[in-house]
Amino acid sequence: MAQLSGKKVAFVATRGVEQVELTAPWQAVQDAGAQTVLVSPSDSSFTAMHGDWEYGDDFTVDVPIAEADQVDYDGLIVPGGTLNADALRVDEDVLRFVRSFFDQQKPVGVICHGPWVLIDAGVAEGRKLTSYHSLANDLKNAGAQWEDSEVVVDNGLVTSRSPADLDAFCAKVVEELAEGKH
Repeated sequence: MAQLSGKKVAFVATRGVEQVELTAPWQAVQDAGAQTVLVSPSDSSFTAMHGDWEYGDDFTVDVPIAEADQVDYDGLIVPGGTLNADALRVDEDVLRFVRSFFDQQKPVGVICHGPWVLIDAGVAEGRKLTSYHSLANDLKNAGAQWEDSEVVVDNGLVTSRSPADLDAFCAKVVEELAEGKH
């Protein structure tokens, strides 16, 4: 894996995040040498999920989204989870934060239901990407070119479909973060 020493990566999540889609990329990015920071609209902590029905672990928020600034980070990861993505996509601070990474051409990794956030942030149009299959029509209607692939990379944006794709997703996210701005 590429070395990410000296890089800082923001993970944006809230209650209902698919736990493994948060923890696997988090570990991969840390193992490659980057500092990881949990940014959230949640006050101080939130509970993750295993799928949509089983509660997972609690996670402590490092930086409230209202105080987060993309200049502090070299890249962004948006994990999935139906409840997580649905809450993030209507939070104006989250949308501003996500948009700012695209404006600065910094690497972004998004998995599963996370691409809902890209739609509402206004950055899905014209992008080639993938997601959980139930989002395909939403993404196509937003002007994205959706494909059913394990991992899709489009100019620094890395997307994957589900936890089954995490190995490929994590490897590509680390690679894109190592490359830097696109």
